[in-house]
Amino acid sequence: ESEPLKKVLREVEKVAPSDSSVIITGESGTGKELVARAIHVHGPRQDKPFIPVNCASISGTLFTSQLFGHVKGSFTHAVSDKKGLIETADTGTLFLDEIGNISHEMQIRLLRFIEDRTIRRIGGLKGTPVDCRIIAATNADLAEAIKTGQQLGLDIVAKCYLVVLMRAELC
Repeated sequence: ESEPLKKVLREVEKVAPSDSSVIITGESGTGKELVARAIHVHGPRQDKPFIPVNCASISGTLFTSQLFGHVKGSFTHAVSDKKGLIETADTGTLFLDEIGNISHEMQIRLLRFIEDRTIRRIGGLKGTPVDCRIIAATNADLAEAIKTGQQLGLDIVAKCYLVVLMRAELC
């Protein structure tokens, strides 16, 4: 085992038992999802769902529907109520991979969920409480992104992920 891998494994051991939100940074291909899964498997929600979401692969409007769900009739092809991925992660872990790729509008919606742990499906009127651990990953340089205001908003990092910052360097 390499020294960087040992360091990441020690970090996983430290953060896994808590229920804190975590953000994992690192270059593409360094095993950020493996680190997230290790945190989940060694954490208090290990027997609950682990729901990975690749934020880079889902476009704007579809992303909102995928994350938050929708109610029947809320748009043309909404023929039935549909749970979103956040609601599916209830009692488990929601893994937001490449979170730096989400739009500013989505950052605001996600921040609202993180603050009050309630989602509202598209077209829905009532909020639904969701209890899930959030682990996010990005290949962005967080310090630079915050400084230049380019990707992740300062609010999301400060309010949600300040508890733990680790850098995956497995290669």
